[in-house]
Amino acid sequence: MFEKLFGKKKDAASSNVTPAQLEAVKAVLAQVEDPYMGQDLRALAALDSANLKGTALMLALSLPYPAKGISEQLSQTVREGALAIDGVESVEVNFSYQVERHAAPRNLAGMEEVKNIIAVASGKGGVGKSTTTVNLALAMAAEGARVGILDADIYGPSIGQMLGVPAGTRPDSSDDDKYFIPVEAQGLQSMSMAYLVDDNTPMVWRGPMVSGAMQQLLTQTKWDSLDYLFIDMPPGTGDIQLTLSQKVPVSGSVVVTTPQDIALLDAIKGIEMFRKVDIPVVGIVENMSVHICSNCGHAEHIFGEGGGEKIASQFDTRMLGSLPLSMDIRQLVDAGNPTVADDADSTAALIYRDIARKVASDLAKQVKQSGQIPTISISDD
Repeated sequence: MFEKLFGKKKDAASSNVTPAQLEAVKAVLAQVEDPYMGQDLRALAALDSANLKGTALMLALSLPYPAKGISEQLSQTVREGALAIDGVESVEVNFSYQVERHAAPRNLAGMEEVKNIIAVASGKGGVGKSTTTVNLALAMAAEGARVGILDADIYGPSIGQMLGVPAGTRPDSSDDDKYFIPVEAQGLQSMSMAYLVDDNTPMVWRGPMVSGAMQQLLTQTKWDSLDYLFIDMPPGTGDIQLTLSQKVPVSGSVVVTTPQDIALLDAIKGIEMFRKVDIPVVGIVENMSVHICSNCGHAEHIFGEGGGEKIASQFDTRMLGSLPLSMDIRQLVDAGNPTVADDADSTAALIYRDIARKVASDLAKQVKQSGQIPTISISDD
């Protein structure tokens, strides 16, 4: 059994590895830094096992956040160092990811099947918030996490269409008819008001009804062992946002904006709203940051430049990433096959995955700083 609390863990189980070789392995890990957590692997990762079969060394490591996108790079660096260990001629490194549950804020009850809730918000509409939510959720799943997405934009739900869910799809219910079963789409668990009403039916509801509907969708959906649940918030700072902050254990928030001055002003309102209700703002995502002409390659900042960096600095958060004004991003999400799912190696998809790792590592740091009791996992290596 190994405690998964960064540096506070027991020595790994080993087979045919001498104490000197095990110490040498730890010394190698101490020289390899995780670029997102800013710690070396000796202090950060759990060394689950170290096995030596002949001259072949096999290492099993686990990180506290999903990071498939950089695991090969980390593995290669570990391999290069471990090959210098006496008696070792080949090295195999395998990473797993053990996402910890974020402490529920303000004494709110946590959700049993959801470890971390991430709200994606914007101060105004039209800045690409839902597109960001979908691609960010897909990126987190591509990094190795179990991910769900809740469409909390009751008046204008669009997540189903963006994930390619056929019109008229309805969620199944649990055996006791108390819970909705989330709709599986693109490898994500999803729930939306669009699954419960006709596409052409307007939601002519007052604020309390909308807030109640959002809370029911969240708590009466039978989520299945999620590491992260992304909530696509409606634009603005109204009833749903207030309900979310008061009754839902949100781990952190991501604010989406464009470089346009008016969008930045509204993004600031969103940041201030989250701060007033004690929800950490993980960072800013800036959409439509630059347009690159498909004919000549000329780059032009149509909506302004540097606004996201400016407000991130002003409000002591950080710029998570900038996405270009791209027809491909818009066309793919409209077709129900978002960028990260359609072309995993595209520039935009790699940006989304980098943002996902930043968000996940930030939440992992919060768990570490909170001093939560570590979970115990059992290995039968």
